[in-house]
Amino acid sequence: MKLKTLAIIFGATLALASCSSHKSTLPYFNDIITVTEGTLPAASYLPEIQPDDELLITVSSANPAATALYNLPMATNAPSDELSVTGQARQLTYFVDSQGDITMPQLGKIHVAGMTTEQLQAELTKMISRDVRDPMVVVRLMNFTVSVGGEVRSPKSIKVPGNRITVLEALAAAGDMTEYGQRSNVLVIREENGERTFAHLDLNSAEALASPYYYLQQNDYVYVAPNSIRQANSKYNTNNSFKLQVTSTIVSAVSVIASLIIALTR
Repeated sequence: MKLKTLAIIFGATLALASCSSHKSTLPYFNDIITVTEGTLPAASYLPEIQPDDELLITVSSANPAATALYNLPMATNAPSDELSVTGQARQLTYFVDSQGDITMPQLGKIHVAGMTTEQLQAELTKMISRDVRDPMVVVRLMNFTVSVGGEVRSPKSIKVPGNRITVLEALAAAGDMTEYGQRSNVLVIREENGERTFAHLDLNSAEALASPYYYLQQNDYVYVAPNSIRQANSKYNTNNSFKLQVTSTIVSAVSVIASLIIALTR
């Protein structure tokens, strides 16, 4: 009878362990998780152009000959991975220099750092409209990449196809946080104006949605800090590994000494 009771308890324990290992992801924004609906503040999401950025700028109009002079030549070895297709010609891209400038055909040097792609598009349209009727200008940021590391399931660099990615979208692309990630301590490191800036976001609070770091910019690095359980486990494993190494060394030494004693006594 006791054996049967123990078997039931053991089975229930296994079932609970199985359920806990497959439970859903821990929640974000605990302060509004039970609120039915509401309005949250929104921050600007358009990234600003920076030195070393890569831009694809195309100019077209109803009269192709009139706008052809404003475009870079076609090439089969375009610098961007996205444009490099063997045997297929693509338009060359612009690299923003250390001063934040690019040099365009017909227009010369233009300071673009600090502008969004939409602002640059509007400015170029205005400039080209002086000589070309109804020009159509498209500006794309080709090197929009962010990286996610720390307590996520799949740390990686993420290529952003458009102009918008949030911290939550980046975390989702990296497989979301593990159960050991601190949702109250997500670090975003950013390069802007020649300096590195950073902010800690508390994703337990909806106030994080209004942070200027909620929408990511090119080259941002997102780091999810480990919680106290992960840190304790890490220290425990490190200490155990050290103890195991010491024990193994002592056992080996004792074995060698024992072998020598046996050899000398024979």
